[in-house]
This record gives sequence, C-alpha cells and structure tokens, in this order.
Amino acid sequence: MSLINEFKAFAIRGNVIDMAVGIIIGAAFGKIVSSFVGDVIMPPLGLLIGGVDFSNLQIVLKEAVGDTPAVTIGYGRFIQTVVDFTIIAFAVFMGVKAVNRLKRKEAEAPEAPPAPSAEEVLLTEIRDLLKDRREL
Repeated sequence: MSLINEFKAFAIRGNVIDMAVGIIIGAAFGKIVSSFVGDVIMPPLGLLIGGVDFSNLQIVLKEAVGDTPAVTIGYGRFIQTVVDFTIIAFAVFMGVKAVNRLKRKEAEAPEAPPAPSAEEVLLTEIRDLLKDRREL
C-alpha cells in the first residue's frame, strides 16, 4: 500500500475526524474561557484585592536599558492562566461526569431476553400439545 493510500485510509477514519472536530472545538472553547477569565473574572477580583490588574503583575529582574526591554517574571499572567486551566478542567470534568452517568444508566438498564429461536418455539408448541393430550 502506497504512503498516500495509507494516509487516506487513516485520515477518513471516523475516530480521526471526531478527534479533529474535538480539537477545533476545544481550541475555540479555550479562547472563550480565556476571554471569560481575562475580561469578566479577573477585573472584579482585582478590584476586590485593591485595584490590582493581574495582567500587569510582574517582578522586574532587570530594568529596561535603551532599546533593550526589561527582563520580568509575569506572575500575573501565570495566575490568569491557572484560572483559565481550572475553569477548562472543571468543564471537562463535568462533561466526562455526564457521559459516565449516561453510560451507567445504559449498563443498569435490563436487556430484553433474546427472542427464542424457531426450534425453541416449535419444541414449546410440541410440549404444550403433549401436555394437553395427557390431560384428556
């Protein structure tokens, strides 16, 4: 099998397409969460702390000199990223929990017994006829 045909067979599998859709939706969801944290959660939190803008929190290791930018540790952005991650992790956890609950309900549901085969039906009819004959 040529490399191109092998790649085509791999690329058109259902799991690969599902995974690609999941990655695209996940990236979009990550942007939404980042905006939610940066634009909705952090400003009031910073206001509660005393007007602190988390994105500007940093430790300056070396001041800027001329055209050389300052060397800083941006721990405010790190805090924001941790909050982003926590929200995304919680959302994924809730999704997995919902899927697991659905799977548990399916597993608990009793399955209908399989329909008897034609031979079993015929043997049951013969048995019933023989019982009726004995009773006469």
